[in-house]
Amino acid sequence: MYAVLLSAALVFVAELGDKSQLMSMTFATRYRARTVILGAGLACTLTNLVSALVGNAIGDALPEHAVRLAGGVLFLVFAALTLRHLAAGEEPKPPATGGAAVFVVGAAFVLSELGDKTMLATMTLSTQYHWILIWIGSTIGMLVSIVLAVFVGRALLQVLPIKAVHLVSALLFAGVGVWMLVG
Repeated sequence: MYAVLLSAALVFVAELGDKSQLMSMTFATRYRARTVILGAGLACTLTNLVSALVGNAIGDALPEHAVRLAGGVLFLVFAALTLRHLAAGEEPKPPATGGAAVFVVGAAFVLSELGDKTMLATMTLSTQYHWILIWIGSTIGMLVSIVLAVFVGRALLQVLPIKAVHLVSALLFAGVGVWMLVG
């Protein structure tokens, strides 16, 4: 039980203010809360499982610069699409089907988490404690962080005009994209 609590606390603290929380808040302004939580939850469950099982070998399998490049470009595309809708006077709308939205959110999270400090923390803890306990704990810590960020993002919709929220959303996507590209 100690390993679960340790990894949950460590990952939660590591995620505070991290790009995962920013992404959660941003996606929550475009998609329903459950869609963001499901997509991000599936992604963090997968990435934490890979971290716990594979450990440091992931660094050899996927070069960090390639992951950063793909993730950075993806976030810049999200920013450009959001700005395009705003310039055209359209309200950006999530995909008509829930599965497509869950996939978009999940794919963005997987790309952003590969090689992230959460993944590294999970790998490191898995060398000292049973991988299943670390996987469970790190997933719980990350999910709590994501849920918190989703509700903050939804709260923004209550106090700001939708166009302002989407502009901030586009800027956050662009910021995360540049951050990933620059390193």
